Amino acid sequence: MEWLRIAIDYGMIGLLIFLSFLVFAIAIERCLLYRGIRLEDYADRKELEIELTKKLHIIAIIGSNAPYIGLLGTVLGIMLTFYTMGIEGFMDTGKIMVGLALALKVTAVGLVVAIPSVAIYNLLLRKVKVLLMKWEVMNGREGV
Repeated sequence: MEWLRIAIDYGMIGLLIFLSFLVFAIAIERCLLYRGIRLEDYADRKELEIELTKKLHIIAIIGSNAPYIGLLGTVLGIMLTFYTMGIEGFMDTGKIMVGLALALKVTAVGLVVAIPSVAIYNLLLRKVKVLLMKWEVMNGREGV
């Protein structure tokens, strides 16, 4: 069962860390695009909106699912702890606490990934709305 502990520890946490890097990479790419976009190059609002919102769904998906990945790691860690207790019979409290701490660590990492992801998503979405409003003002379409 040592392999399962390693899979939970490194697999789940590794996945969450990868997802956090993905969020930051997309956020940086989007910020660079927003900074350099020329609104006058777009004749159609929908075309501009498609360009501005590209890849934002990935950040939203990661932000909403990272806690569930953490929760899965927690459930697996607790199951592993109970399984080990059942196999070994009596366990000292130190081993039990280590098993539970391992389980809760994955949940914490899931939250550490989710909270900034949701914040980044909302900040980028706000920037998209501002750019779309600027385009509407430039094209005389306020309130459309």
